[in-house]
Amino acid sequence: MKWLSVVVMLMGSIACLPDESLALDRVREHVSALRPKRMIGGSLTTSVPWQAMVYLSENILDGGFAGGALIAERWILTAGRNLFVKKSRNETRGKEPLIPNVYLGISKRSDAQTSTEVAVEKVFLHPDFQNTTDWDNDLALIKLKKPVKFSDSIMPIPLPEIGDNQEEKTGERGIVAGWGWGSLFTPAPMLKFLSLPIVPCQGKYQAKVLASTPIVDNKQFCTGPSKYEENVCFGDAGAALAFLNPKTNAVYAAGILSFDKACSVEDHAVYIKISAYLPWIHSVMRGDWQGFSERRVSVINRMFSQQQ
Repeated sequence: MKWLSVVVMLMGSIACLPDESLALDRVREHVSALRPKRMIGGSLTTSVPWQAMVYLSENILDGGFAGGALIAERWILTAGRNLFVKKSRNETRGKEPLIPNVYLGISKRSDAQTSTEVAVEKVFLHPDFQNTTDWDNDLALIKLKKPVKFSDSIMPIPLPEIGDNQEEKTGERGIVAGWGWGSLFTPAPMLKFLSLPIVPCQGKYQAKVLASTPIVDNKQFCTGPSKYEENVCFGDAGAALAFLNPKTNAVYAAGILSFDKACSVEDHAVYIKISAYLPWIHSVMRGDWQGFSERRVSVINRMFSQQQ
């Protein structure tokens, strides 16, 4: 987390090159030349107990891996893009999301192995995922086959409640963690975290370099870089931005990181605002299907009529 801007600029060329391995070789050559100038951002942490690793592959070109947030004993919230190998709207349209490997209770990336894996039963992509752009409604729920046992290293993070609105206040700071890219074009071997400030960003993203950036609406919000110019980068998507509400002294997840490509090139990271999606999240976790709503209305109308 604080990344070399040249790495991100070069990534834009990968999609244009016919040979992906050649593209990676060219990026590595440039990164190797910059090693004396390398900078590492973020602080190492031994535990973020709600942090999940959502894993498709070790190789970013095969889907890579990213973050997620444990929100209940069988549920993980993540970015919808994390469930596809190729992330753009043109590549995901008409395709089913993949079932990832999920790991809990780890800080070292090397600890993502059988002993820390939790089996996935099903994934639920938001029904309006990438409805108009690469970045809108970028949310997915992962249902685990079995409830996880909570401990000091594995515990859920609450969803927002009434009064939890720090993500709407400029300058408030949240905590986000991840194994995303470092300065040597490699993911972090240890989980890192950053304290990042909320910044205003509604409307079209004011990109400096990247072509594909979000149009930020009222279902999203942004953070800026840290005071040391550290930022999130490739592989951090899906992680929760967590706040400590000073009035209630309660921790809650305000957003799920969607646009994680700020790195050292762009200013703002963009998050899906969880409070705007609570109806969908709760309906999926309840196990609702289309007929439930109509049946509930019918039941309660019948009961009202019997009391007249």
